[in-house]
Amino acid sequence: MKSGFVGLVGRPNAGKSTLMNSILNKKVAITSNKPQTTRNVIQGIYNDEDTQIVFVDTPGIHKPNHKLGTFLNKEAYGSMMDVDVLLFLVDAQKPFGRGDCFVLEKIKEAKKPIFLILNKIDTLSNEAIYALIQQYKDIHPFDEIIPVSALKKRNIKELVDTIKKYLTDEVRYYDTKTITNKPISFLVSEIIREKAFALTEKEVPHSLTCIVDAMEKKNNAYFIQASIIVDRESLKQILIGKNGSMIKKIGTLARKELETFFNRNIYLETRVRVVPKWRDKEKYLTEFGFHDFE
Repeated sequence: MKSGFVGLVGRPNAGKSTLMNSILNKKVAITSNKPQTTRNVIQGIYNDEDTQIVFVDTPGIHKPNHKLGTFLNKEAYGSMMDVDVLLFLVDAQKPFGRGDCFVLEKIKEAKKPIFLILNKIDTLSNEAIYALIQQYKDIHPFDEIIPVSALKKRNIKELVDTIKKYLTDEVRYYDTKTITNKPISFLVSEIIREKAFALTEKEVPHSLTCIVDAMEKKNNAYFIQASIIVDRESLKQILIGKNGSMIKKIGTLARKELETFFNRNIYLETRVRVVPKWRDKEKYLTEFGFHDFE
């Protein structure tokens, strides 16, 4: 058998999490049309008869304006050094910009095989895709250039088959039933955060995170208490909504998805907490699951 680690790298909102979910055919990372949705390095494990691929979904590389942003970039850079192949995702519907150039220069420092993944080809003709491939060949001698639609699962099998050719390890790092390295509590908090993003799309920026305060399994059910963290009282009011209507909607959507994911009853209690400037305070960043700021 063959195995190895593959990093997903790119600018925010390039579709890294969507691609990993599509490859695994299982949701292990939340998605949103807001940039910087991924806040931690998340491993998703792909298995078939003769292969195990550990995909490492990294936060989008960007110009940070607070300690959280600096942490996210450090997480992404560190992950590049520990993989066998790097998938550099770009949005095929947008021109290659300065941010993409910055990410590519960082990727090149890792000295790993680099696949250029032209994502979001849904609305492009074959002629337009071919022209893009020729254009990107002049930017860098990528080891592979593969157009995909992570959302529509187009060319996903071709991508996996190509990755297999670059794998050299011969050991399974995880058992075949494991799909991610993250604990259950992390997956729960991420699903709640995703629903908060989805329902408050134009109102609540990325000063929002979520943590699980308590989680207990009883018989065929999970009893969960969770907190949504924001940095301003005005955002708390938006998330609670009139007479608690918004927080109820968030909780209902999250509960339904969690019941499907875990195949058991979920009893979910969600509250909103205000922690001013939490993204710039190491004490709170550590409490909320972001570590290592050296």
